[in-house]
Amino acid sequence: MEDDKQKILKELERLYPNARPQLTYRTPFELLVAVILSAQCTDVRVNQVTEVLFAKADTPKAIADMPLEELEQIIYPCGFYHHKAKHLKETAQALCEKFNGEVPADWDLLQTLPGVGRKTANVVFSVAFGGDAIAVDTHVFRVSNRLGLADAKDVLTCEKQLQAAIPKSDWSRAHHWLIWHGRLVCKSQRPACDRCTLSPWCRRYREEQGETKG
Repeated sequence: MEDDKQKILKELERLYPNARPQLTYRTPFELLVAVILSAQCTDVRVNQVTEVLFAKADTPKAIADMPLEELEQIIYPCGFYHHKAKHLKETAQALCEKFNGEVPADWDLLQTLPGVGRKTANVVFSVAFGGDAIAVDTHVFRVSNRLGLADAKDVLTCEKQLQAAIPKSDWSRAHHWLIWHGRLVCKSQRPACDRCTLSPWCRRYREEQGETKG
């Protein structure tokens, strides 16, 4: 099975050599805001909202000073706007008070910010600061379990299994490979197994074809 995992990773790299985040941002803070807004929302919608938001407020101080009602109105299309606006303002205030208005490049410090959990910290640490991290979103969780790169019932276990299965130097890139494969091929309701070049090593496909595991 280890050989299968290596083949899967090699093919994912071939398929998505230039995989990048779809969120639009210019600074670590803008990325942090976009990731917070992306919870249960598409990247396309987030980019539409942040274009409006960042035209008015693109720094921690500006977000912290923005009236909550105005912030809620702007981010309303992203859903859960009360919750997200509260976290954005609290995070912006914490950055101003504790980090001189700068997003910390430290993974542990990122998680001290209001509304910043493990997944958000992984994305910002990896994408904004070049750290080695795997953020497990719905695509990564679904695809890695289907392929057999992981066998997990929760995101934390999945993250740890992926860390064990993937060389650390590839963690961040593999995160994007899995996301893109989930978006384009291994979709939630109708995975395109008939055109998936990973099928020969995919656990789910082999099980559906009546083959034994491993």
